[in-house]
Amino acid sequence: MERGRGKLKGMIQVYTGTGKGKTTAALGLAMRAFGHGLKVYIIQFMKGNIRYGELETARQLSPNVVIKQMGRETFVDRNNPDKIDIELAQKALRLAKEVINGEEYDIVVLDEINVAVDYGLISVEALLDLLDSKPAHVELILTGRNAKREVIQRADLVTEMVEVKHYYKEGIHSREGIEI
Repeated sequence: MERGRGKLKGMIQVYTGTGKGKTTAALGLAMRAFGHGLKVYIIQFMKGNIRYGELETARQLSPNVVIKQMGRETFVDRNNPDKIDIELAQKALRLAKEVINGEEYDIVVLDEINVAVDYGLISVEALLDLLDSKPAHVELILTGRNAKREVIQRADLVTEMVEVKHYYKEGIHSREGIEI
């Protein structure tokens, strides 16, 4: 592991693609980090008021693992996003800047930020500015489908989840404890 001034050298990781597991991978990294005494802050773009199991886990691990939902319970219209969805994404981006530059957290997960950029809620330039301003020791994890080429180029690690087969196509919906 690389170290810088007594702390790990923070990398930029991207989990993208059409397959299931992007958020789950980021949460797994958060649990591993917690096990080593690191502090994690997770901002969930475009997610809100849904009782995801990870919220209860984070509550129990607080203050070392924090999850903040910054969206609405409804889906965002990709072609015509509501003004409130844009405002919530911008607010989440401002929070991300504060947390990343606040020196309190070792790992910051921006869950579904790639989708927020893809839907036009946040500009790719704003995300790239955020990446450029990241302190050297902060590990930054970006999740969500359709990561922009510029973001992939800037990242240190990119994992693409590819859907080969999914039971959703058989009519099975989100299951508590598995998808939510």
